[in-house]
Amino acid sequence: MSLLTSMSSGTTGLASASAELAVISDNIANANTVGFKAGRAAFEDALAQSVVGGLGQVGLGSRLQAVQRILSQGALSNTGVTSDLALQGQGFFLVRGTASDGRVGNYLTRNGQFTVDRDGYMVNLDGLRVQGYPADATGAISATVGDLLVGNASSQAQPTQDVTIHGNLDADAVVPAAWDPADPSGTSNFSTSVTVYDSLGRSHAVQVYFRHSTAVPSAWEWHAMTDGAAMTGGTAGTPWQVAAGTMTFDASGRLDTFTQDAAANNFVPIGAAPQALAFDFGDPVASGGTGLAGFSQFSGSSVTTFVGQDGWTSGMLTGIQIDKTGLIQGVFTNGQMRPLGQVGVALVPASDQLERIGGNLYGETNSSGQPVLGVAGQGGRAFLASGALEQSNVDIAEQFVRMIAAQRAFEANSKSITTADQLLSELIAMKR
Repeated sequence: MSLLTSMSSGTTGLASASAELAVISDNIANANTVGFKAGRAAFEDALAQSVVGGLGQVGLGSRLQAVQRILSQGALSNTGVTSDLALQGQGFFLVRGTASDGRVGNYLTRNGQFTVDRDGYMVNLDGLRVQGYPADATGAISATVGDLLVGNASSQAQPTQDVTIHGNLDADAVVPAAWDPADPSGTSNFSTSVTVYDSLGRSHAVQVYFRHSTAVPSAWEWHAMTDGAAMTGGTAGTPWQVAAGTMTFDASGRLDTFTQDAAANNFVPIGAAPQALAFDFGDPVASGGTGLAGFSQFSGSSVTTFVGQDGWTSGMLTGIQIDKTGLIQGVFTNGQMRPLGQVGVALVPASDQLERIGGNLYGETNSSGQPVLGVAGQGGRAFLASGALEQSNVDIAEQFVRMIAAQRAFEANSKSITTADQLLSELIAMKR
């Protein structure tokens, strides 16, 4: 009976060594699989048999206890593809769709090879949609988890509201003839231009004229004009006044006061919503400022040092940028950027107990616990690296050493079987 038991024990050893070789082969086969986590076969001894007379117990061999998933960090490889994402730390990407086994649901993966499908959603290479926090048309990030729509976006035009101009006006400028809207260049001392945008995103060139109105105390008029062709009720070639006001300077050349005539605001482009342009020429002393942060009046040529405005035309999406917290920024042709969503990172209480689905996917089990999605870098979650991928954590050298050990174990167990077989042959031969 003991000889048969030894043969049975040897057989379990062969099975265990074969299982070890299968795990090692799987690891080696996936050495270049993005985000793959190596497995490790864990074994246990089989139930022991008590020896007659209570003199001890004889083991009945070994058996496979579990294939444990090793979740150590893999090396990162730069790809230069913005939508490629790598996790630097704990956690998984959450994707939703139909897996290779036909099941529909949420799945976990460390493989960040993502792209944008024809509908504009961020997906993995099998078409499963990446989960995160979508953004609305204004760029506000939602607190509700959902699919990330990051393509086919556009940037709405922003009409100009504020215009800022800084510079110097020549303190020695003569007082020209009375202001004539029909001849702005001939009745002003200096002018500069700024491009503004209406509610439809159309650009309009606005010329701002500065006229020295009185030498002492030093006062200036300013008039913002544009071509009447684009204005409601205007005439092509005839200047149209969109804003006007005054400026005064103290004896040190500092901007003392600045006014804008509300009644003179008349920027009404054809087909667009009427809009008021607020001009900013500096920080007047009378309002508690230094008088030197904008326009000044010193002896020397009149010059413009800064021109700015807060509007822009409409634009189409040209690309995306993703930061380490998973925030996806859309880059548009009008030079603007807007949040399009945020990639989430899921933590699992017992991540090594996840079910391996195939296709670089893992499924939730009772032993693993439920995944909890959150923002990258928060609550112990990994940060993201855009333009990089996490490589497999398989160490080829280690796998070869384990393969040699498994091979020797197989040979040793086969030897115990052949030895028991020889003894049984001799036992049978005694009958002859």
